[in-house]
Amino acid sequence: MKQIPYWLDTAPALPDRSGKDLPDEADVVVIGGGLTGLSTAYHAARKGARVVLVEKDKVGSGASGRNGSHCNPGITISPAEARKRYGMERAREIYDAFRDAVDLVEELAVREKIDCDFHRAGRLGVAFKPQHFDAMRAKQRDLAENFGHDTVLLTKSELRAELGSDYYHGALLDPLGAALHVGKFVHGLAEAAEHAGAEIHERNAATGLTRTPGGGFLVETMHGTIRAKQVMAATDAYTDKALPWFRKRLINVGSFIIVTEPLGEARARDIIPNGRLVVDSKNVGHYIRLTPDNRLAFGGRARFAPSNPASDVKSGDVLKREMTEIFPQLAGVRVDYVWGGMVGFSWDRLPHAGEAQGAKGLYYSMGYCGHGVQMATYMGRAVAEMMDGRPEANPLRDLGFPKVPVPFYNGTAWFLPFGGAYYKAKDRLR
Repeated sequence: MKQIPYWLDTAPALPDRSGKDLPDEADVVVIGGGLTGLSTAYHAARKGARVVLVEKDKVGSGASGRNGSHCNPGITISPAEARKRYGMERAREIYDAFRDAVDLVEELAVREKIDCDFHRAGRLGVAFKPQHFDAMRAKQRDLAENFGHDTVLLTKSELRAELGSDYYHGALLDPLGAALHVGKFVHGLAEAAEHAGAEIHERNAATGLTRTPGGGFLVETMHGTIRAKQVMAATDAYTDKALPWFRKRLINVGSFIIVTEPLGEARARDIIPNGRLVVDSKNVGHYIRLTPDNRLAFGGRARFAPSNPASDVKSGDVLKREMTEIFPQLAGVRVDYVWGGMVGFSWDRLPHAGEAQGAKGLYYSMGYCGHGVQMATYMGRAVAEMMDGRPEANPLRDLGFPKVPVPFYNGTAWFLPFGGAYYKAKDRLR
C-alpha cells in the first residue's frame, strides 16, 4: 500500500526545479506552489510581469495534489444562507464565481493542452438522512429560481440507477460537476506558467516578509532574499509561521483518502454506473469517485488528527470500514493507496482573497473549505487582475476575514477532536 497521493504517483514526472539562483528582484513574488500560486504566476506572467514563485517542497505537494480531484460548482454554505448573509445580488455574484471557476479549469486545460482527463461527470449530492433529501428539494428550487442553476432531484429508487448502494435516501444531481486528474492538471499548469515567463523555485521556503520604506517587500527564503513590488500569499492550509496573520485566520482540518486496486470496468460500473462524482450530506462526510483506471477513490475526514504516516494508516482503516458499509460488494477489495493532507477552512466557511489591510502590495487567497481545485485556480487569476489594477475582478472583495472567535488562537486547532466527536454523534442519530 502506497502512502503517497494517487494523483501525484500517476502524473508525469516533474522536472527538478530546485537549486536555482534567485534573482535579486521581481515584480511579483508568489509564495506557494499549489493551484493558487501557479494560477497567479501564470496569469500575472501572461500580463508581462516578472514573476518568481517559491515553494518549500514540490509544486502540488500540498492540498493541490492531495484532494479528491473533484471540480464542482456550488459554495460551501447553502444558497439560502448566502442570500441571508449577503443579499440576493451579492450572493448571486459569489455563486456565479464558483460556477465560472469550473469553466476556467476547463478553459485552461484546452488552451494549454493539459491532458488531465477533464470531463463533466456530474456531481451527485447524496442524502444521508430523509430530512437531508427534503433540504435538497428546497435547494433545487432555490438554485433554479434565484441562481439560474438547474439540477435534477433523484428519489431513493431513482438513485439506484446512479449508485450501487442502498445507503442513501436520494440525491441532487448537478450536471455541471467535473472530474479531472488533478496531478496532471497541477503539472500542466506549472509548465504553462513557465512557458508564460514565470520562474519556479522548489525546495526554497519563504521564511520571512518585510516591508521596505520605499514600498514593496523583501521576501526572505531558505536560499536568499528577493525584492518584490507585490507579493502573493498562496499557502492556504499550509500557511506557516512566516505568515502568522493569515495562519490564525484559518482552521486546518485533516482529510484522508484511500484508493482501491483496479476494479475492472464491470465492477466499477456496478458501483457508479455513470461515473458521477459523489459527495454525501453527513456532517463528517465522504467524497467518492472512480479514477480514470477504474479504481474507487474514497475520501473523508475519518479522524480529526494531523496527517503523518501512522495517522494516515489508521485513517485508511476507518475509511475502508466506511466504504464497505456503503458498498458491501467491495468488502474483499485491496486498498493500494492511502494518504492525508490538510484543508483550509475559514471561520465563515467561504474563501477570502484581497489585498492585506495595512500592507499595500501584499495579496492573498485562501480558505477554500474543500472547493480548492476550481476556486484556487479562479482566484489566482482574480488576484493577478487585482495586481494589475482591477480590484473588481475579485468576486470575494469586501468580505474580509471574520473575527477569530477563539481567544489566543494561533492556527493550531486544538478543539477539532471535540467538534469532530460532536458531529459524528449527530450523524449516528438517524
